[in-house]
Amino acid sequence: MLRPPMEAKDKRRNGDGKSRSKLLGTSSRRLSTRGLSFEEVNQWSQSLARLLESPYGMITFQAFLKAEFSDENLEFWLVCEDYKKVKRSFRLSAKARKIFNCFIRVDAPREINIDHQTRELTKRNLQAPTTACFMEAQKTVFGLMEKDSYPRFLRSSIYKNLMDSRSESFKM
Repeated sequence: MLRPPMEAKDKRRNGDGKSRSKLLGTSSRRLSTRGLSFEEVNQWSQSLARLLESPYGMITFQAFLKAEFSDENLEFWLVCEDYKKVKRSFRLSAKARKIFNCFIRVDAPREINIDHQTRELTKRNLQAPTTACFMEAQKTVFGLMEKDSYPRFLRSSIYKNLMDSRSESFKM
């Protein structure tokens, strides 16, 4: 599975004052579109993985999802990518519980839309956490984004306007 860049992380507080890990990374900063080419923006339409490989593509997709109040799937996917990098087993358990409580458990603050079977499998995986304990949930979420959010993004004014602006600078 492709991994988007994870340059920086920050903490956000949800409504009840508890901190939760955020994928925001570079999204809280503005990236200049100066170096962004028409070809790169056009490549985002080839696949969701291609979109997420591009730092600007990921930020643009995230902005689109935030505007639709549906960024929890991308946030979960990216948090899982970060979780896979944890080297110490004592950290796996604590981090896995936080991810589960934030995204997986029923009525979680950022609950993702996964089937009961995947939710239960993930819950069982937490009894002995490994870097792969969220693998099925992450695959499910990626598939949901690929089939739903990603096509909507490609039809969005955000993407179309960016394509138009890059097309204009390409012609110059």
